[in-house]
Amino acid sequence: MAVRDAQRSQVYDAEGLVRGMFDRADEFGLRTVELHGSNITLPIERRFASVESVQAYADRVLALNWVRAQWDRASAPVTVRARAGARAAHYESAGAVLAVPLHGSGTAWALRELVILHELAHHLDPELAETAAHGPEFCARYLELVDGIIGPEAALLMRTTMYSCGVRIA
Repeated sequence: MAVRDAQRSQVYDAEGLVRGMFDRADEFGLRTVELHGSNITLPIERRFASVESVQAYADRVLALNWVRAQWDRASAPVTVRARAGARAAHYESAGAVLAVPLHGSGTAWALRELVILHELAHHLDPELAETAAHGPEFCARYLELVDGIIGPEAALLMRTTMYSCGVRIA
């Protein structure tokens, strides 16, 4: 029996808000934001130009010593492919495939670090069939990746935004 993915929409809402903050920081060159009374400087979020560059990035993330030490599934390779349509990136557990849309609404919105780390957090799930796809365990894994790769400021922003959207984190 599949586990109900009860907080999927809240996770996507939080991610959309955070991606918007990174987009505005890039657009206007203002990287300092106020978060619950504290000023934080957003790090640079990597963007990608192609499926090949996403594949190289995913391979590098999964090869990191601390990622391999934390999650056994990091030793299982992931394959990145272009996805038809523009709505969402997704992870296919059968075959360990990360599918990313290349262009939607005239932009390559999914070819960015936050989206790829989200999908890699699915890949690293040790009990994929037994946990909710966007449950508390997934959120904790995703936040660890964001913290260790993009930076603690990005993880703080994502964590507080998730909490504000009602997301539970393990």
